[in-house]
Amino acid sequence: MVLAKENASIGIIGMGDMGKLYAQRLSSAGWRINACDIPEKYEELKQEFDTQKGVTVFPNGHLVSRISDFILYSVEAGVIDRVVAQYGPSTKVGAIVGGQTSCKAPELAAFDKHLPHDVEIVSCHSLHGPKVNPNGQPLVLIQHRASDESLHFVESALSCFGSKYVYLSGEMHDRITADTQAVTHAAFLSMGTAWQANNQFPWDMSRWVGGIENVKINITLRIYSNKWHVYAGLAILNPAAKAQIRQYAESVTELYKLMIEGQRDELKRRVKAAGEYVFQAGTKGQDLLLKDEVLDRFSLSNRHREESPPNNHLSLLAIVDCWWKLGIVPYDHMICSTPLFRLWLGVTEYLFRNPELLDEALDTACDDSTFRSDDLEFTFAARAWSDCVSFGDFESYRDRFERIQQYFAPRFPEASRLGNEMMKTILEKTK
Repeated sequence: MVLAKENASIGIIGMGDMGKLYAQRLSSAGWRINACDIPEKYEELKQEFDTQKGVTVFPNGHLVSRISDFILYSVEAGVIDRVVAQYGPSTKVGAIVGGQTSCKAPELAAFDKHLPHDVEIVSCHSLHGPKVNPNGQPLVLIQHRASDESLHFVESALSCFGSKYVYLSGEMHDRITADTQAVTHAAFLSMGTAWQANNQFPWDMSRWVGGIENVKINITLRIYSNKWHVYAGLAILNPAAKAQIRQYAESVTELYKLMIEGQRDELKRRVKAAGEYVFQAGTKGQDLLLKDEVLDRFSLSNRHREESPPNNHLSLLAIVDCWWKLGIVPYDHMICSTPLFRLWLGVTEYLFRNPELLDEALDTACDDSTFRSDDLEFTFAARAWSDCVSFGDFESYRDRFERIQQYFAPRFPEASRLGNEMMKTILEKTK
């Protein structure tokens, strides 16, 4: 069927951050790109890509679909059905169509419903954000309704990213992305909510200094500096993600109750049972993914680490409890993991594979009230995000996200710079 590079063109419908990344990478590799977004952005996009050789911006998706050999829908999961219904019938005969949403069930359903039968479907998902170097990162390919020849064409087209291909079904993709992303996002969203509720900028306070705390702060700000729909679609439209976010909220609540009731023995029994399950015998001889001398280098704070009091790390204890309750062993999905997940697993592993540090955290949970009010707000936040996702309420999700985003916005430029350095350094150590 298709087609050598000099004869084929690639269409991108939806020029958000990832759509632009794909347009820039693919055009730089010599592909002809036909791109569009909503009609209101036509002139702005046309001006932005005026000097980008190989990229032609069109007013709408009909004009892109009718002339492109490989078409990527780079739109929000919440609107994928509507957009494919609008532009799918204009798809060029024999073309290949894919999408970049983080939840494939609604995307593939939209393709099956609205695309002509003479169109083939090979979907994809780059498991990283637009600011992360894609080289070596996982890139999922889903051969949903396509010949091997069409799959090979997509492989060839996307080879310019230097990513590692992971071949999955749409169903398996959604299960794994739920396992590796849903709870990770919920934890950081809840941290930001708790800090905002307590009117705190954590890097200005001695209780959040050094090591694990740097990861918590930098990644929370990294998430809130992105667009809300990046996380809402995965959480709300993926049934497995809903169940996992609900379990995380339950784990946070139950562990917090054990802490405030001073049930030290039960808290230690439960947490250590969860740790034994998640960090099984096969992982104990491995080097830690992360170490303090790396984590300490990336701080928004001007304070010295020695001033930092012990922390009970409720957010980390709860994630391991959640994985245990759901029967998830996170190492099983490393081949399909995002940079954020590898960071979160790394700091969690750092805590649980250091017996003295873990015992200190558990004793602090029962004996020290320093973080008690913060943990209360964190518990409220975890439950509120879970309710928002369970109700399928996109507007509530957006309102909550953007309110907290606005609170932290003044520190995004500095946090982004530090976060990018941290991600680059740590990813080199966790390949």
